[in-house]
Amino acid sequence: MAMTAGGTSQPMQLPERTSATFERLAEPLRRELRLHCYRMLGSLHEAEDLVQETYLRAWRGFDSFEGSGTFRAWLYRIATNACLNALEGRKAARRVLPDQQGPPASAMPEGSPATDIAWLEPYPDSQLEGIVDDQPNPEARYASREAVQLAFVATIQQLPPRQRAALLLCDVLGWAADEAATLLGGSTASINSALQRARETLAKRYPDGRPHVPSRPEPAQQELLGRYLRAWEGHDLDGFVALLKEDATFSMPPWLQWYSGRDAIRAFFDVAWGHCRGMRLVPTAANGQPAFAVYARTGADLRLAANAIHVLTLENDRIATVTMFLEPRMFEAFGLPLELPEVDG
Repeated sequence: MAMTAGGTSQPMQLPERTSATFERLAEPLRRELRLHCYRMLGSLHEAEDLVQETYLRAWRGFDSFEGSGTFRAWLYRIATNACLNALEGRKAARRVLPDQQGPPASAMPEGSPATDIAWLEPYPDSQLEGIVDDQPNPEARYASREAVQLAFVATIQQLPPRQRAALLLCDVLGWAADEAATLLGGSTASINSALQRARETLAKRYPDGRPHVPSRPEPAQQELLGRYLRAWEGHDLDGFVALLKEDATFSMPPWLQWYSGRDAIRAFFDVAWGHCRGMRLVPTAANGQPAFAVYARTGADLRLAANAIHVLTLENDRIATVTMFLEPRMFEAFGLPLELPEVDG
């Protein structure tokens, strides 16, 4: 008999160890393992590397898989331990957003962006297809759409690595504490203790017990997103600021500075847009949230080059947060080109 994550028992027949068999068993799990590694690491690029490492280790050890648990649980054990090893060897065991680094700014940024800080990265919704739904495992505390939001991933980055792993396995994936103990090593009591401490940390960020999950954009919110696009492309400062909540926040990693409130955000863009020579926005989605890929005119020929990924948090008919990831290399992960062609007319 084999135990599946979630606690059900079922007979397990061992397959013949062949490359085709491994691919048949492993490939359907690649996307959910990448998401798991992203939650552990806060980086899409590191997650991809760790999934590759996981599959290499699993293939090399395929003959040792004896069927005492599910193949899925076996892969999760390899992936989670690979993430823990990577975090142990990293200078900082967490990735952050600017608002976790200090108070809001009141002046324009000076100097250079903080490239020595490990910044949280966005996760393309296109890579969530086939693995995210709105019905959580009955044992899970968080639904899939809650556990992929940018703010949630940023919050769990504050947890020590083993607490992070325990919380993801038990409260996001719905594993029992004894199953997580088998995977991570240690006792069930130690996993329960780690879970309690992790939940206490999350409770400070989510006093109501769970993240707020906005509904998928309704027609009014789709209009809001359209107005955001038009305001940016038209450098309409008044139009942009009118879309924000009074206490909205704006950040732009890798810059440390972030801004809180309409007035502060307006003051920033009043200066920043004075240096812009034209932009074009392409709608996309990240972390289960609406997003835009922004192209800015650069170079002597004013070509439209990849500039930033904007991830928005909507609350009713206003924008609560704008996180602007100034990282053109992310465009490839979103399936977007680094330059846009000019459109006649």
